Amino acid sequence: MEELGGLSHLYLTLYLHSFAVIMVAPAITDITLSALCPGEDECSLAIYLSGFQQAMIGIGTVVMTPLIGNLSDRYGRKALLTIPMTVAIIPLAILAYSRTTNFFYAYYVLKTITAVVSEGSIQCLALAYVADNVAEGHRASAFGILSGVASAAFVCGTIATRFLSTASTFQVAALVSTVSAIYMRVFLKETVHQGSGDGLTQPILKKAPGVVQSDDDSPQKVQVFKKVPSLKDISCLLKSSKILSQAAVLAFFYSLAESGIFASLLYYLKARFHFNKDQFADIILIIGVAGAVSQLLLMPMLVPAIGEEKLLSIGLFVGCTNILLYSIAWSSWVPYAVAGLSAFSIFTPPCLRSIVSKQVGFNEQGKAQGCISGISSFASIISPLIFSPLTALFLSDGAPFNFPGFSMMCIGFASMIAFVQSIMIRHVPSPILSDKIKNSNDCVEP
Repeated sequence: MEELGGLSHLYLTLYLHSFAVIMVAPAITDITLSALCPGEDECSLAIYLSGFQQAMIGIGTVVMTPLIGNLSDRYGRKALLTIPMTVAIIPLAILAYSRTTNFFYAYYVLKTITAVVSEGSIQCLALAYVADNVAEGHRASAFGILSGVASAAFVCGTIATRFLSTASTFQVAALVSTVSAIYMRVFLKETVHQGSGDGLTQPILKKAPGVVQSDDDSPQKVQVFKKVPSLKDISCLLKSSKILSQAAVLAFFYSLAESGIFASLLYYLKARFHFNKDQFADIILIIGVAGAVSQLLLMPMLVPAIGEEKLLSIGLFVGCTNILLYSIAWSSWVPYAVAGLSAFSIFTPPCLRSIVSKQVGFNEQGKAQGCISGISSFASIISPLIFSPLTALFLSDGAPFNFPGFSMMCIGFASMIAFVQSIMIRHVPSPILSDKIKNSNDCVEP
């Protein structure tokens, strides 16, 4: 497990960045309502604008995440990680200066623009960096630790929010985000590809028909996609492995549900139980503690015992159950209890990413992770367009019937589809290089 210790600078970088991001999450709902609908607990305009922002970010990340992941295969993870971590500072700095209506709109516009580059790309590049530096057998644990570090940052960031004023919250968040970018540039080492014998050592997507590159070729000489991956490129990559295709479908429906929850849950709890910044912080704190304990302690023990595939199904089943419980929450304590169950649902992302990483070689980790992130981003475009209007409708006085959690139940059904797909994923040995080349004859550069 010495490899895991070599990732300490990446873990600390992600911790600081996640700390800054989560600090503002409990406060942003109240700030949005104060700017758009002062004195009200239910505001359809706020729900629609949040959904629209999420959809626009999703449209941008569909293109940017695969592009950044692809470029990182050629120019290095650290070089590309600098871009999203730097632009993520800008919207935090705006609300750190002022939270009046005009500054909120400035934040809204710049957050939408900068999130196109930063949202999803940081996670994608971090996962690719881990895959570059950790042997195949240890990747699930390494991905779990990476997610656990983010969960620990959620806990600490949420606790800090409880003791800071709204103004101080954004000021500290902007400062920490700046420190994370500087720390990454100074201490994080650039990835150096070395054939470790694990997984594939030749790109799935060959340069031209009839040309086979030696496994001893320097990775720097391997040239793949000199442009944004086209739909054909992505299709070829997914068709090269049945498991990759299944993972893509699963990622779509999982992200459809997760984006729906992200866009609607806090507004639902605000209208249903009149929650405020402190209650939101409490729920996020519970989720963070559960996630940190789960991924740092439970996951490294469970993966060798039952495997990533079964753990993935367990996480999706519990996640689906949690969303359905939100939809029928009958008392204000129910969301707190459901948040505790996230200790198991949090298994899903690292298990999925580990399964994907084993289907490609080290030359294509950025491309594969970027492809899955792009599919997830596409789901995040569709999700708010469906669930934000549905949430606004059923929280309003003009609802067709009295069921405030109806949109939550629909989100739960999307998560259920992801769970069913996960059952179909079966454990198979790592792809054999010769078989992989045979299956990718159509995936060539023009």
